[in-house]
Formats: sequence, structure tokens, C-alpha cells
Amino acid sequence: MTVTTANHAVGSPNGDSVAAEENIFSERRDDARRVNNDPRHQQPKQNKQPRRDKRDVHGWVVLDKPIGMTSTHAVAVIKRLFSAKRAGHAGTLDPLASGGLPIAMGEATKTVPFVMDGRKRYRFTVTWGEERDTDDTEGRIVRTSDLRPTPESIKALLPQFTGLIEQVPPQYSAVKVQGERAYDLARDGETVDLKARPVEIHQLTLVEQIDKNRSMFEAECGKGTYVRAIARDIGRLLGCFGHISALRRTLVGPFDENDMIPLEQLEALCDRAASGEGSLADALLPVETALDDIPALAVTRADAARLHRGQAVLLRGRDAPNCSGTVYVTVAGRLLALAEIGNGELIPKRVFNLTGLTASPARNNESI
Repeated sequence: MTVTTANHAVGSPNGDSVAAEENIFSERRDDARRVNNDPRHQQPKQNKQPRRDKRDVHGWVVLDKPIGMTSTHAVAVIKRLFSAKRAGHAGTLDPLASGGLPIAMGEATKTVPFVMDGRKRYRFTVTWGEERDTDDTEGRIVRTSDLRPTPESIKALLPQFTGLIEQVPPQYSAVKVQGERAYDLARDGETVDLKARPVEIHQLTLVEQIDKNRSMFEAECGKGTYVRAIARDIGRLLGCFGHISALRRTLVGPFDENDMIPLEQLEALCDRAASGEGSLADALLPVETALDDIPALAVTRADAARLHRGQAVLLRGRDAPNCSGTVYVTVAGRLLALAEIGNGELIPKRVFNLTGLTASPARNNESI
């Protein structure tokens, strides 16, 4: 047995999870909408298109999500394009935001936590002079100011928002209060006393002073950080108030902008694949791309058979790994399992079955 270090990152080597700005408005519902069941008002049934058979698809698609699309809708679209049986995303992205939305299909869904726990990077614009109850453009104005900050005054504050800090989540957030989501309570008109919690902001920079009313920032942050709250708190300290008016996610765990695929390109690839001129596998990244930050362990076929049956494997001999904790296991270069090393044993935790459509050996972005 030999130990190798995983090296599958397609983007940044840096590894927010539930959302530095994964604004839960993505699933915002119109409470006034009602379904009219009166048959006199129902539209005649249209001839349904024949359903395509679902298939096993395994891998990641990093969608460059357009503004206006919810994360749930994006998953549904990708699932339909690939005729995939299973799909899910690694962290909600607000409809008002664009950028990286990693979508896992098939066995890749078993690796979603590794992406959600990784770092995220955002490029965002703050508009000064107004604070809104949602901390972005969708909300109601609650405070105003005629003051406008200078680049120097902004830069002087940024160290206070770097490193481990205490942050109060926005009123419209997914934080639970006595079993209910804060955004549900806020929609009902309740003001919730949300407690500050520790978050980590690895980097926060002023990229550009667009004009006197707008500033562009870039933030790289850890799990649970709200970029909207950063904009809110900087505006309060400067006395000019502010809210986010533009947001783009540029990094999610191992996935960066080089991995992102616009929806139009995916649809075009799907059309070419249907006519036999290409393959949707070209748009997939391997399942193990999400496991870039953990070691890889190669095993023999005999040991692989035991692991596949859910049985532990004894680690002994001079080639036994001198480490402990989580590894991902390969056999003949193919992903087999997530496992734990402990007490001289390799114990399988999640076994992968990659039968079906998987990523091409090397994705050629120019062919997409």
C-alpha cells in the first residue's frame, strides 16, 4: 500500500459552506399567491413531452449561475439536461447573485460536505447611504445618511473585519430561532434578537471606489460568514450605512472561476451530445475533485474488494500509512471509498459506485 496526496484541485488551492452570502431569499415565496382550483379557470392540458429515462451520472458541474435564478431551479435544470437520477448543490446562492454554484450529481453528492466546509470568495459592491432590512437591494430602506466614505476611511476599518470576528447574522438569514428560520420570522414582521457568533474572514480588500456612492470589495471567508452583514456593519461604523447591490461568488472550496460553465454553454453541449457531436461527460469534473484537501490512499484489488463489502482492512508492513483520520481510497486510479484510519485499520465510511456517466479523463473547456 502506498499513500499519495490528493492533487485534484482544478482551481485555487484554498479550500463557507453554508454561505457567506448564500442568501436564503433564493427560496423566497410570494405569500399572496393562491392556487385557483376552479375548473372554469384552468388551462387545457397540453400534450406532455415524453419523459427521458433517468440515468446514473456521477460528478460535479460548477454552474456560472445567472442573476435571477434560484439555486433550486438551477439544480433542476442541470438534472434535466443530464437526465440525472440524483443532484444537489453545495450551498445556496442568492438569485440576485451570480457565479459559482457547484452541483453534485450521483455519487458526488456524498462529497458535498467537503465543499461546503471549504472557503468561499466573493466580489461584491456596497451602495452607501441606505441600510435595508435585508441588507441587499431586495429589502425595505430602514436608515439613510447623506455621508459618503472615502477610500482611506474604508481601508482603515478593514482590519476590524479580518481574522476571527464576532458577527450578528442578518435578520433575513437561515439561522434558526426556537426552531424557526430567522427569514420566516422576519417576513412575518417580527424583529429577532440574533446573537453574534464567531466567523473567520481570511481576507477583505477594497478593490475599487467606483464612485462616491459605491465601493467594490473582495472577501474570502469561512463557513457561516454573511457578506451582507459585513456591508451592514462597515456602513454603521462609518456612519453612512450601506447594503449590497451586486454580488458574485468566485470560489467555492476547490472550485474557482476557471471551473465555471455558463448555462448557455451547457445547453449547447447538450444539443451537440444529442446529435452525437460531443459528450456531456466533457462538462463534468470528477467526484474526487471535492476531496482535494484530504490524503488519497491507493490499495490493492484484494483490499478494495473487502472495503467494497464494508469490511475493514488491516494496515501492516512497511508500506502501511503513518497517519490517521479521513482518507479517500483508490484502486487502480479509480475512486473507491471514503475511509478512516485508526488503530491500524482502514475502515470504510462511504463506498462509491461509479457505474454510469462520469467525467472525461481531462475536461477540455474549449470544447464546451
